[in-house]
Amino acid sequence: MKNLKKVIFVGKRATCREPMAMALLQREDLRNSVDVEAKGLVVLFPEPMNPKAEEVLAGYGIAMPGYRANPLTPEDFSEDTLILTFHRDLIEKVMEMEGAQNVYVLTEVTGDELEIIDPYGGDMIQYEICMETLNNTIHKLAECLNTMEAQCTPGWEQAD
Repeated sequence: MKNLKKVIFVGKRATCREPMAMALLQREDLRNSVDVEAKGLVVLFPEPMNPKAEEVLAGYGIAMPGYRANPLTPEDFSEDTLILTFHRDLIEKVMEMEGAQNVYVLTEVTGDELEIIDPYGGDMIQYEICMETLNNTIHKLAECLNTMEAQCTPGWEQAD
C-alpha cells in the first residue's frame, strides 16, 4: 500500500474494541502521520463508547470525551486507507460494500494467531483482557506501519 494516510478500525457497533484500538494507535509513535478512526457496520445513531471500555481506557491514562460511533460508508474506502477488522466474518461484510478495498483482519496483519475477543456484554475482567491484548497487538501494528517489512501481511506493505 502506497502512502498510507488513514487507518480505520471497523466492528459491528464501534463502541468497544474499535475506539480502544483507535486510541491506542493514536498514542503510538508513527514515522508517518496517519489519521486513525473507528467505524461500525451497524450504527443507527452516534452512540457513545461503552462505559466499561471507557473505564479500561482510563486505566491506561486515555480519555475520549465526546466519542461517538459513526458508520462505515463507501466514501471511507481509498487506495491510501487501511481498513482493519477484528475477525474474518466482518471482512466478508465489509467487502460487500461499494468500493471496498484494503480490508484485513488486524491480527493477521500483525502475525498473531488469535483474534481479539469482543468483550461486549462481559465483565470488567474481559474488558481488561481485551485491552491488554489490543495494546500488544496495536504496538505490533505500529511497528509494521513504521517498517513496512515482511513480518506484516504481504500485499499491503508500502511500495518502493
